[in-house]
Amino acid sequence: MVPVFGPDDVRRAVSPVEAYEAVRDGFVAHARGAWTMPPKVYVANYPAGDFRAMPALGDGHALLKWVTSFPGNPARGLPTVTGVVLLSDANDGRLLAILDAASVTALRTAAAGVLAADVLGRDDASSYAVVGCGPNGAETARMLVATGRAPLVWDLNADRMHAVAADAGARPAVGVDDALACDVVITVTPGHEPVLLAGSLQPGQHVSLMGADGPGKAEVAVDELRRGRLFCDDWEQASHGGELAAAAADGAISREDVTDLGAVLLGGAEGRTSDDEITLFDSTGLAIQDLAIAKVALAKAEGLDLPLVGL
Repeated sequence: MVPVFGPDDVRRAVSPVEAYEAVRDGFVAHARGAWTMPPKVYVANYPAGDFRAMPALGDGHALLKWVTSFPGNPARGLPTVTGVVLLSDANDGRLLAILDAASVTALRTAAAGVLAADVLGRDDASSYAVVGCGPNGAETARMLVATGRAPLVWDLNADRMHAVAADAGARPAVGVDDALACDVVITVTPGHEPVLLAGSLQPGQHVSLMGADGPGKAEVAVDELRRGRLFCDDWEQASHGGELAAAAADGAISREDVTDLGAVLLGGAEGRTSDDEITLFDSTGLAIQDLAIAKVALAKAEGLDLPLVGL
């Protein structure tokens, strides 16, 4: 019998702090070559949305995440992200768990954005903001609070912004400019229109760009990318379907201009070099992050009253 983790079960099993630590360890394992994954596969049905297949292998486990991104769904009363995560034993192929993809995605997206901010932001950073209060942005706000920060949150939908602020223990921003002026900004928007326009970044600022996770999406103007030091979760994905894709396609940046976050965590690459430097982290979302979250959840399965299915 295989345990099934619904959205609430994933949240009960994996705390924000546990997610943060697990994703950090996953980045390091991937940088060492101990955890592996091919680039995600997009099955596009644009402009409606896309499906994504994301496999990973590590620590005796294999994972496949089948997940969607349909940005117009909220207007229909449907979630943007749906899908499942399948976790298997890598030694004998047994299916070990089935997990709700949206809740796993929210946890690992939040963890990656906050982790990048901690690694690349200034040591004296004191103001934090989350721009975009959908499920992933809300989880990011909760993770900042859980790790000792009191962020501003902003969203085009004022009701959603205030609801997320109240739930997470954050503060609603007066306006988007208020949020974008913070030392650390984590953008978690659909990525259809840039949030950070030309000239908007400030010296010493760090921005984790979490929303542009597919072809044609962007949260920052290409001209702004040239003003900062660039980091990403995985160059192969980022250069084809992330924030950096447009700049890479027109030759504005190349592989040599971008550092993998895992290499910084491992000590093999330099992170921030000065207090005035602008740092930008492009997150496309990695299957090894999902693997990290799923492993934590599986370890808690016996202590939870989970439904079981036979396959």
